[in-house]
Amino acid sequence: MREYIAGNSIQTEKATRPHRAYTDAEWSRLETACRAVVKTSRARHKEALALADLGSEPRVEERVTAADIAWLMRHEGPMAYNPDFVDRVGGGKWNLTRSRLVQQVRDDLFPSTHTLIAYQTLFGMYSGIVSDGIDGLGLDDIEWAGDTTILLSYIKGRASRESSNLPKRAVRLLEQWLEHSAPLRVFVGEQMREALWIAQDPRTGTRMTGPPITGKPRQTFVQEVGLKDDLGAPFTIHRGRIRATYEEQLARRGWTGRATIDPNHTPRTEGDHYVTPTTPAQLDAVESIIEDGQSDLLRKALAPVVLTSEQAATFVEGFPSEVERLGLDAEAIAELVGGERDVFTSACADQLAGLHGRAGKPCPARPWVCLLCPLAVFMPRHVGNLLRLESFFLRQSRQMPTEHFVRVFGPYADRLSSEILPKFTEEARARGAREVADDDTDLPLRPEESTS
Repeated sequence: MREYIAGNSIQTEKATRPHRAYTDAEWSRLETACRAVVKTSRARHKEALALADLGSEPRVEERVTAADIAWLMRHEGPMAYNPDFVDRVGGGKWNLTRSRLVQQVRDDLFPSTHTLIAYQTLFGMYSGIVSDGIDGLGLDDIEWAGDTTILLSYIKGRASRESSNLPKRAVRLLEQWLEHSAPLRVFVGEQMREALWIAQDPRTGTRMTGPPITGKPRQTFVQEVGLKDDLGAPFTIHRGRIRATYEEQLARRGWTGRATIDPNHTPRTEGDHYVTPTTPAQLDAVESIIEDGQSDLLRKALAPVVLTSEQAATFVEGFPSEVERLGLDAEAIAELVGGERDVFTSACADQLAGLHGRAGKPCPARPWVCLLCPLAVFMPRHVGNLLRLESFFLRQSRQMPTEHFVRVFGPYADRLSSEILPKFTEEARARGAREVADDDTDLPLRPEESTS
């Protein structure tokens, strides 16, 4: 065994080379072809939905038009022209024209593998995410952080879970895909219910499929759209090369991580030269950003609403100004005091307010964001979780550089220790401390946020 371990490697590692980026012409042709497929399929999808509204049950009307087929699939899912379909619509002989009509309506109404490949390819071109990360995306990995901002979590095969703030083009494309795939998602089985990428395939038992696991569907896609490389040969869609091209284009735009364009300029000079608004529209945009920032600072400057048990019982009488500021009525106050509006560290006056996400959608903010949120109300029953968060901040401060910790968690940790916890009685803090362990077990954290 010693001789074996000390000997030469039996299997030598093969030398690898970085993926070669596409040329500008190839990149442009690939994007144009995929965008054309997406645009055409979305237009036909909308037409098919409108057609389905005009159709009705084939057996009742004793007819089988395109509208009736669309109506049937809209209610029962994708179908193929087979004996089961013929029996379902009332019998009859096999008909080649009707077979083609069924296929056309199905491909228009639900995304096919051909359409799925176009969306996935464009998404990789717009986001630069690794291919295995794109394939494994689920609906739970999409987190809205505003009307036009998505924080996407994905698994990178050689590393672990990562997060990415998607560019605007990728956000718009993802919104289009969710809208396009919504009618098909109604019929998805339990196994694929949380998958982001789905396509209709009546040849399978579930009539559904996911991203292609071989390269053949992409080769077929290239043939159907007529893509060629710079040498005139059939194009090869290699998602490693797509990511390499995305990173190369970022580098060519001059992004090096520096805060200024010219190292000889101060940030103020850079701003005066390159950021000064020159048109009324630009000036309005800059003023809107400043106003939003000022409003955010004013909200954070408000004192946190911290209530003792006695104050909670007389909430309306004791805090008339807070009731008015939070816009609460008697029913909302009862829900706050009774715990029906509890989030992890507080009770929320309105989770659908859209302060940290899309208005009308549940708040996507991380647990510590509540510490600075003007809608949060802290009560004695929250002390345990507040102490857990305080311990989490302490562990983070030990393993993060001071500058990084102050930038990420500093304002939240300061408000928790100086303004929120001191307002609770010693008895409440002692009671909460008895149920707190110095670990991350009870904290709703992502894998990358956990402390060792």
